[in-house]
Amino acid sequence: MKLFRFFSPATFYPLAGKLIPWFAVLAAVSILGGLYWGFFETPDRLGGANPQKEYYRIIFIHVPAAWMSMWLYLVVAGYSAIGLVFNTRLSFMLARATAPTGAIFTFLALWTGAFWGHPSWGTWWDWDPRLTSELILFFLYLGYLALHSAIDDPHRADQASALLAIVGLVMVPVIFWSINCPDPNQCAALHQRSSLANMEPNILGSMLVMTFGLWVYSFTTVLMRVRNLILIREVDTNWVKAAIAREQGE
Repeated sequence: MKLFRFFSPATFYPLAGKLIPWFAVLAAVSILGGLYWGFFETPDRLGGANPQKEYYRIIFIHVPAAWMSMWLYLVVAGYSAIGLVFNTRLSFMLARATAPTGAIFTFLALWTGAFWGHPSWGTWWDWDPRLTSELILFFLYLGYLALHSAIDDPHRADQASALLAIVGLVMVPVIFWSINCPDPNQCAALHQRSSLANMEPNILGSMLVMTFGLWVYSFTTVLMRVRNLILIREVDTNWVKAAIAREQGE
C-alpha cells in the first residue's frame, strides 16, 4: 500500500528530482557505449542473402528507436487507462509527459529508416505496410499532443486525449505483426523481417545496450517533463509554493 502514496504529485515530485541525475548519467554512458560498440566493434558487413556494407550500422539507432516508439505508446495508453479508471491526476500527467519522447523516437525511426532504405532499396520511402504503420503511429502521437493542447480545461484534455491513445493502441500489434509476419507472401514488403535469433551476437549485444540507453533516456525526459507539468497543474497549492521557495533558496 505504501507504493500508492507515490501517485500523489506532492510525493512524486521530489522523488523524480532525485532519480533524474542517476537516469541521465546511466543513459549517457549506455548510449555512448552502445554507439561506440556498434560503430567501431562490429563487423564491416551485415550478413544475409544480400550482405550490406557499412551503412547497415544505422540499425544501432533505427531499431532501438523503433522499439521505443512502440513501447512508449504502450506506456502512454497504459497511463491513460489508469487515469480514466482510477481518476489519478499523476497518471494523466505521466501519459502527457511520455508522448513527446515517443513522438521523437517514432520520427527518428522513420528518418533513419529512410537513410537506410535509400542505399538498400534505391528509394527514400515506399508505402510499405511496415513503414506506413509506423508513420500512422507518428500521427497518433501528434494527434494526442494536438488534442491535449487544443482543450483549455486540463481535466477534459486529459480524458479526451486518453481515449484517443487507447483507441490508437491497435496500431502497436499491427506494426509488430507487419515486421514479424510469419508468411512473407501475406505481407510482401521491402522492409526486411525481424531476425534477432539469427543475428551475430556482437551486433545484437550492441543493439541491446543502445536500446537500454534509450529506455533510460526516456525515464530521464519523462521525469523532467512531468515535474514541469506538476508545477503548472499544482501551482496554487501550498506544497508547490514551498518547493519553489526551497529550490530558489538553494
